[in-house]
Order: sequence, then C-alpha cells, then structure tokens
Amino acid sequence: MTTSPTENAGSYVEPGAFNRDTNYITTRITADGREGYPVEPQRYRLIAARACPWANRTLIVRRLLGLEQVLSLGLCGPTHDKRSWTFDLDPGETDPVLGIHFLRDAYLARDPEYPRGITVPAIVDVPTGQVVTNDYAQITLDFSTEWSRFHRTGAPQLYPEPLRAEIDSVNRRVYTEVNNGVYRCGFAGSQDAYDAAYDRLFTALDWLSERLSEQRYLVGDTITEADVRLFTTLVRFDAVYHGHFKCNREKLSEQPVLWAYARDLFQTPGFGDTVDFTQIKQHYYMVHRDINPTGIVPKGPELSGWRTPHGREALGGNPFGDGTPPPPPLPPEQVPAAHGA
Repeated sequence: MTTSPTENAGSYVEPGAFNRDTNYITTRITADGREGYPVEPQRYRLIAARACPWANRTLIVRRLLGLEQVLSLGLCGPTHDKRSWTFDLDPGETDPVLGIHFLRDAYLARDPEYPRGITVPAIVDVPTGQVVTNDYAQITLDFSTEWSRFHRTGAPQLYPEPLRAEIDSVNRRVYTEVNNGVYRCGFAGSQDAYDAAYDRLFTALDWLSERLSEQRYLVGDTITEADVRLFTTLVRFDAVYHGHFKCNREKLSEQPVLWAYARDLFQTPGFGDTVDFTQIKQHYYMVHRDINPTGIVPKGPELSGWRTPHGREALGGNPFGDGTPPPPPLPPEQVPAAHGA
C-alpha cells in the first residue's frame, strides 16, 4: 500500500512495520555537469511544499546559502490526492514557470512510465520541463558543495569537509530513528511494530538530548546539515507527530534540552521563517485519512512558545561561524503571518 507522496512513497503491509521506498531519481546537478546537468543560474526550479519535512530542508538550505536568485522556487499546496502534488496556491492553480497544475507532469516528462510516488522536493529542468532529481538527501548536500560558486557572501559552511564523516554518522542515526522513526510509529501496521518503533524513537531522542545538553549544535560549534535535518522533524513534533502519529511519551515542549535547541534554531534566520504550521497541520490531518478519517484539523497547539528565550547561547558557538545571517525572505516567499509562530 502506498501512503502519500509526501512520505516519498513509503509503504507498509499489515501487520508489520512501515518501510520507506528510497528509490529516487538520483541524477545530480553538478558544477562540472558530469551527469548532463551543469549548475546554471535560473535553469532549474526547486519544487517544494511547506508541509513536507523533506522539502522543508531544501527551503532552509536554499535560504541559508543565498541561492534564491539562481534557483527559482515553486510551492505546491498542502493537500493532494493519490495522483500528485498540485500548484493550487498559484493563480489558475498553475505553476507560473512550468505551466503545469500537477507536479506529476514534470515526472512524466522525464519518464512517461514513471512508476513511483510523485514526491517533493524535486528539481525541474525548466527548458525541458523534466524532473532532474527528487533525491532529497543529496539535493541539500549538493547545494552546499556543487552550487558553492553561487553562494551569497557570508554563507555558512553547512557541510565542512573536516566534519563530514561525523555529520554523515549523525545524519544516519537521525534519519533512521527520528526523521523516519515518527513515520514508523504513525504508519505501524501492528501493535508490536508500533511498540518497537516508539521505543526506538524515544531512545534516539534521549540520545540527542544528552548530546545537546553540552553543545549548542549537533556537530561542531556552528549550524550544519545535521541540524537542518533534525529541525524539520522537531518543529512538526507537537503539531503533528505527538498526537497524529502517536509519538506521545511527552511533547517536544516537555523535553527541556530538545525544546530549547529547537527554539534556538527556529529563532535563527532561515529556519523558523520557512515554517508554515497551518499547511503542516492541513497536510497531515487532511491527507492521512487512514489515520484521521474525519479530516478534522486541530486548532492547537499554542505556538507562542517558539518565540520565548531559549538560553542556548550559554553553550557557546555561533550559528553562522564566520558568516552572516541570510537576509529576510523574498516577499513572494514569506510565510503568511497567521501561519507562523
């Protein structure tokens, strides 16, 4: 059974555990164009959805590195049917650059027999209208490495070479136990599978709490790719995963270290200003009818706590190292005030 495209074509077979389909279009956009797609300003369009944690990563990294002027952005709405994400937020429900309503059209332009879920994020080659890649884990790494010629002045080093082995190691555990762990809880097909997923998730969150109790960021003393990947799960935890996915040992706001860490990042330019809590809740509660048959979207939780002091400065570190914060989001890309915290 396929879940929804936002889960990047994950599936489960009852009774049993949730298994994510990790077969993506792995073509890369590189500085030297060795796979046929060289980095070029305005040639490509990043397609994302604010609701999706995997796509949210690309929004954050694009902002932090200052790639807005070279890589345009198309945003899908928070809900969809089994066919595809759609551009229902745009006038005429059509992407103004690609001229399509269904994101699937860009996938089918690449492969008319494309057999898998239509996922975000995706990068589309504008001249051909074809998806180049939807390999979300590689996309953000390539933003840091292959797109470096176009980074803004003062861009942070999110994937510094001396720390890559440690970043990769942390990312592997965060992905399997936390990013994907919440989905294993939510889409478990049996009580035993849910219990095991629940235990794995909170074991990992306890490990992260201990790690972050003595250091401000996950790896080194500045923000890295590892922090981006953890943040997009934590920021959805109380709004969605605690209740909707039954990850309810305690809320994020009841976990002192992780709550302070998440608030620290949320208040850092480039993080919280990409988060749309309204779209996040609409997506999970309205699309996952197998979990929430009524489609009712909860009014809570209260969001004002995201702006309260976090005290993490006492641990030292500097979010951008020798760099600088990104400028405010471009006006067309700003999250509506009523949708944020």
